[in-house]
Amino acid sequence: MDKTISLYSLALQHFIGKETVQKFKPGSIIFQEDEPVNHIYLILDGSVSIGRVHMKGKEFILKILNGEEMIIEYELFKLQPQYHFSAKTLTECQMIMVKREQFEEFVTGDRTAISALANWLSTRYLKAQMKCQDLIMNGKKGGLYSILIRLCNSYGVMTDDGIVIDLPLTHQELANLTYGTREVIQRMLKELREKDIISYDQLKFTVKNLKYLKHEVDCQNCAYEICGLN
Repeated sequence: MDKTISLYSLALQHFIGKETVQKFKPGSIIFQEDEPVNHIYLILDGSVSIGRVHMKGKEFILKILNGEEMIIEYELFKLQPQYHFSAKTLTECQMIMVKREQFEEFVTGDRTAISALANWLSTRYLKAQMKCQDLIMNGKKGGLYSILIRLCNSYGVMTDDGIVIDLPLTHQELANLTYGTREVIQRMLKELREKDIISYDQLKFTVKNLKYLKHEVDCQNCAYEICGLN
């Protein structure tokens, strides 16, 4: 058994050609919190935010998924499950929609797939634990620095000026990712720009001094699989 095969790759091999590719425009709601679960999604390209809206109207983004990711936001194998979060496209996306029942039948009927699912779930658990650690131990500023590091890992492109985060983000969206207010995030970003740690142009951040951010949050230099926004 090849333990390196990802759940995404196995699912793509199994369902490609059997299900149609769906296209979504930016800002499309894929599903909302408390809706019954009908499908899982294989992202072919584009970016999707997973989060929820607080009763006071504040939006929180828990993670951002992109190409070669899966959207499985429910309790697997539960009778009549509901989504705990909502999903919205940030860019144009193409996805394969797979019926929940078919996906569950696939993973339970294939030893390699069920092993890949266990690995996928354990990685998600570690990511969630690390995010909680960053926010609890380092506060709002450390939370912002941690998100910027994760953005570099997930979307970073190395250039002569630094690491360009190749994902358009407004200050409000960054605030939603850090569970802070836009005003607080803008103030902290201004400090980073004045120290020449980052720059911001045409909705894209460039991290000029990643070492500074890592030092401030006592970065453990986790593997990419753990330290990402997905």
